[in-house]
Amino acid sequence: MSITKKIPKLADPDVRGQHQTGHESWHAFEIMAEFVDATERLKEITPAVSIFGSARTPVDHPYYKLTEDIARLLSDAGFSVISGGGPGIMEAANKGAFAGKSPSIGLNIELPHEQTGNSYQDISQNFKHFFMRKVMFVKYASAYVVMPGGFGTLDEVMEAITLVQTGKSLKMPIILVGEAFWRGLVDWIKTTLVDEKMISAEDLDLIQVIDEPKDVVEAIFKHYETRGFKLSADEERVQLYL
Repeated sequence: MSITKKIPKLADPDVRGQHQTGHESWHAFEIMAEFVDATERLKEITPAVSIFGSARTPVDHPYYKLTEDIARLLSDAGFSVISGGGPGIMEAANKGAFAGKSPSIGLNIELPHEQTGNSYQDISQNFKHFFMRKVMFVKYASAYVVMPGGFGTLDEVMEAITLVQTGKSLKMPIILVGEAFWRGLVDWIKTTLVDEKMISAEDLDLIQVIDEPKDVVEAIFKHYETRGFKLSADEERVQLYL
């Protein structure tokens, strides 16, 4: 017995197709413009550290103060600090860097809720597209510092780990701050993912868990002490094709 699919017909398919194609073409140009603008504004900020964390962390929370202290130490040590530009942990990162010697950068995203730009940004770059913003978090980073956060933070840290693991990004420090907060996730990675051979045991070396601000800065410098922060031609090529 043959089965005939019933596919609904679109009204005026030629007109609709032309309209859709034109809209998508202009959207592609919009994406290109966003990439070019961000690249031109951010190309001189290295070395830089991207700090991820929750937008919902209140100013009086210990995580806020911890983030501010880490960002201030990084800024005074010569690192630009990149955050998402919004409230919570993002604001704390920008605030600490803003008070320091190096630039405070906010990569702001247009969202229907939560995201409003904080006032501690030396460079404020706005994005419509999440994926373009995520590229910029990675493209200019010499390290990632990951504070406690929710789905967005987990998305960002997992993407950073994946890029380093697969060689699509340079190997660099990925530091989870707050052992008590991250313990359950790290234990699950060590047991379930490794035991079921979803990752190799060596992949555990891609992340570090550190609590003290000064130890965070020291871990980053230790990683680069033998090679420096300047990229080779081959490394620049790797970053180009993120």
